[in-house]
Amino acid sequence: MHSFSLNQNIIDEVINTSLIAGEAILDIYRTNFDIEIKKDFSPLTQADLASHEIILSSLKKLTPNIPILSEESSEIPYEQRSGWIDYWLVDPLDGTKEFINKNGEFTTNIALISENRPIFGVIYAPAIKEIYWGSHLSGSFMQISGKKPKKISVKSKASNITNVVSSRSHKSDTEEHFLNKIGDHKEHQIGSSLKFCLLASGKADIYPRFGPTSEWDIAAGDAILSYAGGGIVDSEKNNILYNIKEDLLNGSFFAFTNRETMDKLYLDFFKSVI
Repeated sequence: MHSFSLNQNIIDEVINTSLIAGEAILDIYRTNFDIEIKKDFSPLTQADLASHEIILSSLKKLTPNIPILSEESSEIPYEQRSGWIDYWLVDPLDGTKEFINKNGEFTTNIALISENRPIFGVIYAPAIKEIYWGSHLSGSFMQISGKKPKKISVKSKASNITNVVSSRSHKSDTEEHFLNKIGDHKEHQIGSSLKFCLLASGKADIYPRFGPTSEWDIAAGDAILSYAGGGIVDSEKNNILYNIKEDLLNGSFFAFTNRETMDKLYLDFFKSVI
């Protein structure tokens, strides 16, 4: 049982909010936008802030009693948010570096967390007009350029050659070491949370991540992948839990499509290189 009663109307409204925020991002994407540098040295653009305002305004109207934690308003003391049972977790523009480089691989991420796990998530990639969502109510879906939504699921069997997704902007030496150890594989570099979407839609097998990420980077992808039949485990092979500690950084994790692949590659290789 989940404490918050998710329904199809909320799902539809959040999908629509993602589309609206995505259009606002594209309006700025087409201009010569300014770039600021935040305290953590990550880039910030007008698009991050425009998307943030649209999403927060919509969610406050839709679910006025559910708190919101966004990358662009994350200075909420742990003493306050530790009591949250349900909350929205938002990354208004994931893949800001991809946005700046104008390669199209950026997304908006919106997740609903209930009792420290995502029960619903939406990822929209406005430049390529692809939207993905998943929930405990009805599974996971993708929709391309306004066509009819299509239910998606992960690969049911392990591949002879492992299809690995990796970050375009955040490759680590540990990841290279892991890839060198696992044998035959194809690597697909892609930005932002689209990596989870490739796994959820059956186009890849694993996504090992050794560098730091924030909880808002992965929550929507966690939902979509999990409700498509896959999952994410941390370095101790447990599900990722959200909002259980003061800092919002994740450690290493291993996203997978089927248990056979996860058991083999995790036990044989992943843990050995963390």
